[in-house]
Amino acid sequence: MKKKWLLTMLTFLLVAATALAGCGKSEQTGGEKTEEAEKQTTLVYGRGGDSVGLDPATVTDGESFKVTKNIFDTLLDYNDGDTSIQPALAEKWEVSPDGLTYTFTLRKGVKFHDGTDFNAEAVVFNFERWANGNADTFPYYGSMFGGYKNDEGHVIKEVKALDEHTVQFVLKRPQAPFLKNLAMVPFAIASPEAIKKYGDKFGENPVGTGPFVFKEWKRNERIVLEKNKEYWLEGHPKLDKLIFVSIPDNSARLNALLKGEIDIMEDLNPSDLAQVEGNKDFQVFKRPSMNVGYVGLTVTRGPLGNKLVRQALNHAVDKQAIIDAFYAGQAQPAKNPLPPSIPGYNDAIQDYPYDLEKAKQLLAEAGYPNGFEMELWAMPVPRPYMPDGQKVAEALQASFAKIGVKAKIVTYEWATYLDKVAKGEADAFLLGWTGDNGDADNFLYALLDKDSIGSNNYTYYSNDELHNILIEAQTVSDENKRNELYKKAQEIIKEDAPWIPLVHSTPLLAGKANIEGFNPHPTGTDKFTKVQFK
Repeated sequence: MKKKWLLTMLTFLLVAATALAGCGKSEQTGGEKTEEAEKQTTLVYGRGGDSVGLDPATVTDGESFKVTKNIFDTLLDYNDGDTSIQPALAEKWEVSPDGLTYTFTLRKGVKFHDGTDFNAEAVVFNFERWANGNADTFPYYGSMFGGYKNDEGHVIKEVKALDEHTVQFVLKRPQAPFLKNLAMVPFAIASPEAIKKYGDKFGENPVGTGPFVFKEWKRNERIVLEKNKEYWLEGHPKLDKLIFVSIPDNSARLNALLKGEIDIMEDLNPSDLAQVEGNKDFQVFKRPSMNVGYVGLTVTRGPLGNKLVRQALNHAVDKQAIIDAFYAGQAQPAKNPLPPSIPGYNDAIQDYPYDLEKAKQLLAEAGYPNGFEMELWAMPVPRPYMPDGQKVAEALQASFAKIGVKAKIVTYEWATYLDKVAKGEADAFLLGWTGDNGDADNFLYALLDKDSIGSNNYTYYSNDELHNILIEAQTVSDENKRNELYKKAQEIIKEDAPWIPLVHSTPLLAGKANIEGFNPHPTGTDKFTKVQFK
């Protein structure tokens, strides 16, 4: 009787276990998630290049920010679909009538991933660290806050903790985009104890308060993040694991998506758009355009120091032909350093027309009737604003040859490329920019002002009249006046021609059809807090 009872119970348990195993992807067996359940709580994101570093204050590249955005939080953040401000680590804030004092009330009960407390002293520590740096250590800080502690243009006078959960910023002069600047990825708040512990290696051991915790980095292969179970936004993140894998070739990345090896891919070739749209198992994501791809002309190098030469090179480029060849309609020609979606854009400016005879004439006036030789640096990785830097460089090389300019194409590994360009070692170079905060200041001041030389002004272009206009535009609060100042600034830049603005693109991404909650952000850095599988 006892044996029969045991046999009956074993049979019942076996049936019950089988039934439970088939109940769905989220079920668990023996305390462990099934392989299928693990897949559905792990998202693999395929991208074109690896991160340079994971300390967001020390890098300038989008590949790094894509990851750090999910490890760290900023005091303020942007809304899901635009660059309007919302609370993050700061729950609320007050601004003095003179625009010089900002007081933030911080979120309580938040901890860094190492278990230490987030508080006002941590905020002060981070800003003091950046302010005491320089363009080599913290390049973005100087670009957005007028330099560093002892610089005349440095806008922040003091950052102080009023109590454990209240921090106050006192400025030397008003800065209109100050709140938007604080929401930028480079100004994420890191664990002071982790910075002290890891020192120069903090960029390989990042510790923030964000939705995901850093676990592993295999260079040029993958970065693994795991869910922060103590995240301050209740019920989030939805994913248990987020993995960034590097697949440099766009077509190879698409094949990985089609094979199920990755869940989302960036930089979908425009020519592959129809293939994905026609497949019910996948969906296309279009990132709102807030970027510019350009050719930088380093004004400190040889013939490029002559404005007429730079104007000639502008006349030698057929932008529409480049767009037709490489963007399949997912871009528009650029004539200014910022896209039309940014307030203050000057649509009245007339672009340099494609005119080879005019280009030759200008070269002759500049003293180069037979042209000259230079290097043209091509990006080694696809970017949202430029799917294939090598091919675009080859097209430019052919165009320049028509006016007697012999351009030798040069490239380097991505981190080296950025480092050498920042040091002014390139003649002409391909690069681009995706806006960080939706403000014209983030394009014009960050990329072309003399204060930004050594950080994001890679052309080493300097114009005192432009500088005065951009500083005034930061200072005034009247949006109409700011916009007029930015329009004037674009006229000066057009005349001096430190760039050849090429394109404003609509970046394409593709992913599995069962992904929801993923909305590509205009800034190019996406937070995966709300992403999940249906």
